[in-house]
Amino acid sequence: MTAYKPGDPTTINRLYGRSKGKPLRAGQQDLVDTLLPQIAVPAEGEVTAEALFGYDRPLHFEIGFGGGEHMAGRADMLPDHGFIGAEPFLNGVAQALVHVAGDHGERLPLGNVRIYFGDALEVLRRIPDGALSFAYLLHPDPWPKARHAKRRMMNDGPLDLIAAKLKPGGEFRFGTDHPIYLQHALMVMRRHRHQFEWLAQDSRDFQLRPGGWPETRYEAKARTLGHEVWYFRYRRI
Repeated sequence: MTAYKPGDPTTINRLYGRSKGKPLRAGQQDLVDTLLPQIAVPAEGEVTAEALFGYDRPLHFEIGFGGGEHMAGRADMLPDHGFIGAEPFLNGVAQALVHVAGDHGERLPLGNVRIYFGDALEVLRRIPDGALSFAYLLHPDPWPKARHAKRRMMNDGPLDLIAAKLKPGGEFRFGTDHPIYLQHALMVMRRHRHQFEWLAQDSRDFQLRPGGWPETRYEAKARTLGHEVWYFRYRRI
């Protein structure tokens, strides 16, 4: 059986680097070949809760879900909500499928998750305006060099798109452990004060992980390395 492949991302701006790392384990490859086609976001057409899950429900979108720990954790907490995750890195998709499939058969697979193997902006553009209840951008690639700043997801173009897709009162969550990216993100979000309200009363609100925010592997790694981690919640005005 041949491996599942994403749609051609060359028609949009690419904000990520490599798409594949070390070879997949046999079990991971089997999930990519069998489970991913069953829960994949279609390559074309409007992306709605009805189209993906059969009926209207609160819709969440995670940009670059890494290993899928946060996405699967949130989906497990909120079984009546629908979760879409986009990830261009095959190894991350394979790891997320392990979470979606269940712990070695000990529990039922998560039925409220759909995955797009490719660029998040491509599928985000196909979501109707005002359809999302939550959008997540957690520990994105920092592209720390100044000449690469245009590759960062936290920029005006992507933020305008996220704002358009969130319903009024919807929430955008952002997390990072990279101080350069943090400074850049805060500067960009200040430019978008007319679209987003920062949900923070004091420093504890962005220094401590909020409830209902599962830890990602990147966050755990950052803590192991002694990095400070910051958490941001913004409400769509």
